[in-house]
Amino acid sequence: MRRPELDNILTVMLASQPEVSDVLFTVDRPPQVESYGELKPVILDPPLGRLTPFQTELIALNIIGDNFQHIEQLLRQGSCDTAYALSEKSRFRANIFSQRGNYSIVCRQLNTIIPTLDKMNFPDIFKEVSKEKTGLVLVTGATGSGKSTTMAAILNEINQAKPVHIVTLEDPVEYVHPHIKATFNQRELGVDFDTFASGLRAALRQAPKVVLVGEMRDRETVKIALSAAETGHLVLSTLHTVNAGETVNRILGMFEAEEQEQIRLRVPDSLQWVISQRLAPKVGGGRHALLEIMGHNLRTEETIRIGESEGKTFYEIIEASHTFGWRTFDHACLEAYERGIITEETTQLYCTKRGVVARAIDNIKKSRGENTSNLSTLRMKGNARSGASSAGTLKLK
Repeated sequence: MRRPELDNILTVMLASQPEVSDVLFTVDRPPQVESYGELKPVILDPPLGRLTPFQTELIALNIIGDNFQHIEQLLRQGSCDTAYALSEKSRFRANIFSQRGNYSIVCRQLNTIIPTLDKMNFPDIFKEVSKEKTGLVLVTGATGSGKSTTMAAILNEINQAKPVHIVTLEDPVEYVHPHIKATFNQRELGVDFDTFASGLRAALRQAPKVVLVGEMRDRETVKIALSAAETGHLVLSTLHTVNAGETVNRILGMFEAEEQEQIRLRVPDSLQWVISQRLAPKVGGGRHALLEIMGHNLRTEETIRIGESEGKTFYEIIEASHTFGWRTFDHACLEAYERGIITEETTQLYCTKRGVVARAIDNIKKSRGENTSNLSTLRMKGNARSGASSAGTLKLK
């Protein structure tokens, strides 16, 4: 298999389903695409059935190309990340990994159009995030929850408004930003720098006002990011955490016990925003971004310093600041349900506190004039042994 053949296969796969997010090549499975969160096989012409180990290895080598550093990383560590461009049509972030002695490839399609906050219908409070001059902004969520898209939209907002120098450290470069008002220098892990820690350390000598770090993977990167935020830089980064409270705990948990007291004093001053994301299936197809948003105030500072306690959890702090645009996942789920974007089942599946959300759903149903229970199906069942129907018991039909 040569590169033109691979390009043709990728082109057909992208056109096979609407909204393709990922392309997968796995031994003993046909080529597959992920559309709206579901894997679907692709029929090619000429047909390419269950892939063999030789075929997946050829695909992997074509994607890596002549990048010997990635080949060495794959052989030594068992996986590597790289970027792949399909002519002018599309770009991919590819992960090639070894499993049971064979190679598998997952290619995440990257949108070539820079996203905007308005087109994504994000809350107005995101405009405040882009106006920050210093501090740390974290976008968190599971893999594939849209963290990179959100950060690209925030950077685009800055690009439209401020003539500043922006340095990004990515693995790999996903959205290629044009120079509008801001000046962009986008660096790629493995090509332009070797680790996020060393790349961030170097970035501080490159006179940036805004620094994007693709992911804070270790303690060293977190320490340098905090130092950058404390010295007048705006630092944007991501973590694989499920909500705002877990994000704070993850940062603190990266440090030894003797260091945590100092970190608890540094983080509250630097941490400006934590934005957590979940992608939920929409009614009628597609996915909807559910957002939890926590900003910075005296209560968050105090809770980070002394830890969460009864009545002083991050969830309760966010709830109390709902009028300022902050929101929990429960708020986001209920808002989407009320607007008919997601179903009741999805609302309860993606929320944080199901009991609270269940009661809120009942209130929404009452306001619509809908039934909130199945009491209408209750009937009397007579006692067959005594023959007395008056001694019957209530039973759900």
